[in-house]
Amino acid sequence: MKPATSRPHPWFVACLWVLAALLLVGCTSPLLLTSSSDVKDAKTLAELTPEPPKDGVLLVKDVSVPWGLNHITLEGVGLVTGLEKTGSDPPPSPQRSALIGDMQTYEVKNPNMVLASPETSLVLVRCFLPPGVRKGDRFDVEVRIPSKSETSSLRGGWLMRARLRETAILENALRTGHVEGLAEGHMLIDAVFDSNTDKVRETRGRVMGGGVALTSRPIGLVVQSEQHSIRTSSQAGAAINARFHTYDRGVKRGVATPKRDNFIELEVHPRYKHNLVRYVRIIQNIAVIESPSDRLRRLEQLERKLLEPTTAAIAAIQLEAVGKEAIRILKKGLASGDPEVRFYAAEALAYLDEATAADVLAQTARSMPAFRWHAIAALSAMDHVGAYDALAGLFHVPSAETRYAAFRALRAKNPLDPLVRGQAFGDQFTYHTLDTTGPTMIHLSRSRSPEIVLFGQNFELQPPAFLYAGKHILLKDAGDGRIKVSRFAAGEADRQQFCTTKLDDVVRTIVQIGGSYDEVVECLQEAKRKEYLEPRVVVDALPRVNREYRREDGRQTTETPSEEDAGQVASPLPDIFRDRASADDEDSWDVGDPDSRRKPDIGPPSDAPESGGFFSRMKDWFQPG
Repeated sequence: MKPATSRPHPWFVACLWVLAALLLVGCTSPLLLTSSSDVKDAKTLAELTPEPPKDGVLLVKDVSVPWGLNHITLEGVGLVTGLEKTGSDPPPSPQRSALIGDMQTYEVKNPNMVLASPETSLVLVRCFLPPGVRKGDRFDVEVRIPSKSETSSLRGGWLMRARLRETAILENALRTGHVEGLAEGHMLIDAVFDSNTDKVRETRGRVMGGGVALTSRPIGLVVQSEQHSIRTSSQAGAAINARFHTYDRGVKRGVATPKRDNFIELEVHPRYKHNLVRYVRIIQNIAVIESPSDRLRRLEQLERKLLEPTTAAIAAIQLEAVGKEAIRILKKGLASGDPEVRFYAAEALAYLDEATAADVLAQTARSMPAFRWHAIAALSAMDHVGAYDALAGLFHVPSAETRYAAFRALRAKNPLDPLVRGQAFGDQFTYHTLDTTGPTMIHLSRSRSPEIVLFGQNFELQPPAFLYAGKHILLKDAGDGRIKVSRFAAGEADRQQFCTTKLDDVVRTIVQIGGSYDEVVECLQEAKRKEYLEPRVVVDALPRVNREYRREDGRQTTETPSEEDAGQVASPLPDIFRDRASADDEDSWDVGDPDSRRKPDIGPPSDAPESGGFFSRMKDWFQPG
């Protein structure tokens, strides 16, 4: 007789089912699930993985939008000293109170007495903190007097250290953020570069390179609300890191760091440091997940698109996003009979550091104004000696903006290069003489750093009957091929020296008797106006982005679309060939004026906005036109 088999207790069976259910749930790692509180119902892993678009492979731009590519406006109140009785005592105002508070933190004794001096003036200070800026980077600073100030001129003044903050009108009240920048240095007024007698230009100007960033600004990608999950963020980050990496103390690491389920922070790759927009466009066109067969099929499609002018631009971007594997296809574009196709292929090859791109880009810079900015920026990104030779070769072309942009690109790559290093005239400015075969030209800078660049050699100044260099220096013909340089200033002994007619000697003598960059600039411009100087004299001749290329007849325009807001960059521009401070000289930006306030750049949000908002509009900027 078999022993009786006992049946499990019903409660024991129930417990087994509960345990099995818990084990099944535990098999799904929380790292693969979205952390958004908006997703309340359970989703399968398949539902969390974005679907590729119907027309091809899933790209980073299909799941994210860029963040942090706007310029942040920083503002503050400062004090300019060293004026020649042209300052004023500011009236009671929030600006005066703010300045006195700052002066007290620097332990200035009797701040009201300092402000009452005619040798000082309260000023408003503004700068644009560029995207991707690193702590310690320098930038230009704008300075001007408040609307009710009685100051008549800021000429020759020195801006004392001023704290710069982000300022905005929020809920009908003026709000200021933390100190994100400092500004200090010699004032260069706008009137120096303008021959008319506009009194307004005497009371505004800039400190070139006078701002220093106290913080770093990251850039990144916001994963769209309908897609964000840790899985999507991780997949996109992994795809980006497979394409781009940098080195930290010799250790190789990717540029993308997924911070949350909806935000990926990006480190700027060194090759794209002067062209952040292109960098983000390339990242946006990286495939998130792509099989080898899909990659091969897509490369074949992109090859056909590259050779067609109407689709060459976006095809080159996507081929550059693929990386080294696409070089062979891009080289086919260099052999195209269409100049537009050749340019787009060469531009992509330059950022892949292929030497074959240099000659095409140099030719583009010479002959196609619509692509000039992009061509020189691409050449500046290359490390090959061919790119160096191509940039140096552009010194000889007739175009002033092409020559100076090539000079600035080489100087940005290596300031100590003997070709562009020049000589320092004290701490006033640098003086560069280039041996060129093109038309003689003198270039004067009013952005980044004070510098005078001579394209050509053996420049001479015809002995002038009289020639003023500013308000205190006079040049006169002394006979026998000599020029008498005199300086007259109230409260100082008169000074005078003699020099030859060689321009180098004239500039050096002006500095030796106490002249500044401002006075040398005014001397050169006045000499040109009075025909004592033969070479062309130009100021900040820089190529412009956003020029239109008319494909139908090959004609190109030089019109630049205006930006809706100089503080928010509709087409973000790198600053290597950009005078950011001149973008909106006519704007009013008195501290406390609601009409001049701009929305602050906030941190990456915890959830991306719904479609149709700000991030949706930003995404449109990076789509092919």
